[in-house]
Amino acid sequence: MFVGNLPAEASERSVRELFAEFGTVRSVEVAADIFTRKCRGFGFVEMEGHEARAALAALDGKTYNGNALRVRFEDPRRTQGRKRR
Repeated sequence: MFVGNLPAEASERSVRELFAEFGTVRSVEVAADIFTRKCRGFGFVEMEGHEARAALAALDGKTYNGNALRVRFEDPRRTQGRKRR
């Protein structure tokens, strides 16, 4: 799943804890600035289907450290190299 609008202080650990409430989190990748190591505002979370749907329903639009999260189903491996329209 794509997770957008993460705060700068978000880490892989904090995002994992947020999503773990809804089931087993297989992996978390948070995009970080190369120089500051702070979150660039988005990341990806991998969970099982029904658990992912529950997390999406509960967390999309939820305020997290002052930001309204955007959670969508998206596989980063399938969208690499594809241009946005």
